[in-house]
Amino acid sequence: MPQSTADLKILRPQNRVRYLKLIALFKIGKGILLLVLGVSILFLNSRAVWMDNISDWVADEILLKHSKAVHYLLNRLQAMLAGGGVWRATGFLSLFYSAVLFTEGVGVYLQKRWAEYLMVFATGALIPLEVRHIYYRPSFAAVIILAANCFIVWFLYRVLKRERVPAAASSPEVAVETR
Repeated sequence: MPQSTADLKILRPQNRVRYLKLIALFKIGKGILLLVLGVSILFLNSRAVWMDNISDWVADEILLKHSKAVHYLLNRLQAMLAGGGVWRATGFLSLFYSAVLFTEGVGVYLQKRWAEYLMVFATGALIPLEVRHIYYRPSFAAVIILAANCFIVWFLYRVLKRERVPAAASSPEVAVETR
């Protein structure tokens, strides 16, 4: 099966390392966003103050003071934040996934093979959920994220397939002393 020149260029060592570092920084960036989200959901107790400030801003800046729809939506959001159960689970899930993203990102940035395997499986496992999301709520951002994750899985699969560790390299060599 012939390979295209673009395929060969992207897998050359200097280009491969560059792409791996970009992918790692992308994953670390996503991890930072999820960490901020998880911490804000779980540990910041001023949600009522936030909602009051948002409500005041809507009333003053957007001039929707008498809008029943906006008032209803803000009250529903405030009630959901007060409930806590779903938000707490979302916060813990966000923190867990941010830890996975940091592990993947740092491991791939340091060019660890185990991290590349982890990233292929963790990113590939989420692709069906992203496709489902696009089916029910199509958006341009969701398509871009799906395309980026598909590229990451494809690229890392090609890197891992191309750079198999030989079995002979895994056995330690015995040093012979000479006198």
